Amino acid sequence: QVQLVESGGGLVQAGGSLRLSCAASGSIVSINAMGWYRQAPGNQRELVAAVISGGSTNYADSVKGRFTISRDDAKNTVYLQMNSLKPEDTAVYYCNANVKQYYSTTYGWNWGQGTQVTVSS
Repeated sequence: QVQLVESGGGLVQAGGSLRLSCAASGSIVSINAMGWYRQAPGNQRELVAAVISGGSTNYADSVKGRFTISRDDAKNTVYLQMNSLKPEDTAVYYCNANVKQYYSTTYGWNWGQGTQVTVSS
């Protein structure tokens, strides 16, 4: 089994910053892609940012220039540095990872429990 544990959420004023972390643990052989999604009340879950092995990144247009995703493969951890936060960034942020486990021939997607980010105006 694979566990993804997020941390770093909280309450911040508009214009402030937060850094989210997500550590993957368990029977991991390798991780391909890692990313962050978010879901605000009444909205569908949406991709915020993703990074694949090798370092290529992808961002939602709404966060480009403000958020930065990075990963530490030695720690199986992905980070999301969020700057210039806006009230519309308020959501539950979920970590996501595409993991190959021991005794498996394929990669599978895994999700964290989510961490709340609230940006006050």
